[in-house]
Amino acid sequence: METPGSQSSLHRANLERVVRAVRMAGSLTQAEIARSTGLSAATVSNIVRELKEGGTVEVTPTSAGGRRARSVALSGDAGIVVGVDFGHSHLRVAVGNLAHQVLAEEAEPIDVDASAAQGLDRAEQLVNRLIAVTGIGPDKVVGVGLGVPGPIDVESGTLGSTAILPGWAGTNPRDALAQRLGVPVYVDNDANLGALGELVWGSGRGVADLAYIKVASGVGAGLVISGQIYRGPGGTAGEIGHITLDESGPVCRCGNRGCLETFTAARYVLGLLASSHGPGLTMPRVVQLAREGDPGCRRVIADVGRHVGSGVATLCNLLNPSRIVLGGDLAEAGELVLAPIRESVARYAIPSAAKQLTVVPGALGGRAEVLGALALVLSEMGDSSVLDGSMAVGAPGAPVLT
Repeated sequence: METPGSQSSLHRANLERVVRAVRMAGSLTQAEIARSTGLSAATVSNIVRELKEGGTVEVTPTSAGGRRARSVALSGDAGIVVGVDFGHSHLRVAVGNLAHQVLAEEAEPIDVDASAAQGLDRAEQLVNRLIAVTGIGPDKVVGVGLGVPGPIDVESGTLGSTAILPGWAGTNPRDALAQRLGVPVYVDNDANLGALGELVWGSGRGVADLAYIKVASGVGAGLVISGQIYRGPGGTAGEIGHITLDESGPVCRCGNRGCLETFTAARYVLGLLASSHGPGLTMPRVVQLAREGDPGCRRVIADVGRHVGSGVATLCNLLNPSRIVLGGDLAEAGELVLAPIRESVARYAIPSAAKQLTVVPGALGGRAEVLGALALVLSEMGDSSVLDGSMAVGAPGAPVLT
C-alpha cells in the first residue's frame, strides 16, 4: 500500500510527471524531459528505461544541437483520442493517438439549422466510422474533445446563446455526446480550441502568451496566458467580437450597436460586395479574388483588417500577448489582412506592447479547431490508465503532427 511521502508514491509521481510531459509535447528528448519536469538526468533515464520496458513509451535515436540524443514518445499502442469540431456549415472529426499522430480524419457539410440532436447523431456516426477505419477497438478511446461555435459554461457544459447554431442554444452537447459514445467528453468553444491547436502544433508553438483570433460567422479570441487557455469564470473570456467600435453603428446580435463583429463577420462583410459582385459570394471566394487583384475585395479585406487590429490593440493593452495568430478563412489573405492589422495595432496599442507583438497567420488552417479538440483531451486526461497498462492496441505508421 502506497502512503503519501513514501518512496513508492514518490516514484509513481515521477512516472506520471514524465508521462504527462511527453503526452503534452508529443515527443521529447531525455534532456528536454529533465528540463520540463525538474527531475535529474539520471532519474529521467531510469524512468524512461522502465516505461520503455513496460511498453508505455517508444525511444528512437535523434539529434539535438548537433549531438546524438534519444527521442521519447508515448507508444502508439497507448490509446486513442477523438476530436469533433462543429462549425457554421461543417462537421469535422479526427482520431489520433497519444503520440500526437492523426490516424483518421474526415469533414462533411452540416445544416446550420439542424437541431443539436441531429448534429450529434451525425457526429456519433462519423466518430464510429473513423474509429473503425483505424482498426482499433472503441474500448481504447480515452476521451473526446468537442468544439462548438458559441460560449460554453465551464461548470455545466451548457452552450449559451448562439446565432451560429441557433438550434443548440441552452443544450448540453458535452453530456449528450458522452451518453452516445460512452466515454468522457471535454467541450470548449471553437476559438479556444483553435488557440490550443496552434499552441500545440502550429504558429503558437513555444509561445507562452498569445491570442488566436478567428474571424468567420462570428469573431472570437482564444486566449493563452502562461501556456494555459484562459476561459474566465463564466467561460466567456475572449469575446472580442463585442468590443464597441461605433456606438452609432449597426445593431449587433448581442443587442449593442457597432460591435467589432458588425464590421468584420462574414455575414456583414459579404453584404458590402453584393451589389458589385452578385449573390452567392463566400469569404473564401472574396479572399481568392483579393489575392488575384480584385480592388473591391482588397479594399473590404483591408478594412476588416483595420477593424480587427483595433480589437487586437485592446487585447495588447489589457493582456500584453507576444503573438497574435489569425485563423479562419480570412487568414488565407496573408499580408492583405495582416498588414492592416499591424497598422491599427501600431496606432492604438501602447507602444511597448505593440513593439513586443508579432502577428502571424495560423499554420493549421481549417484543421486548427479539430486538432485543438484532440489537444484538449490530451491536456485533460489523467495518466493512471497509461501507466497501468489498460490500453494495449494501436495503429503504427500514421503521420506525425509536427
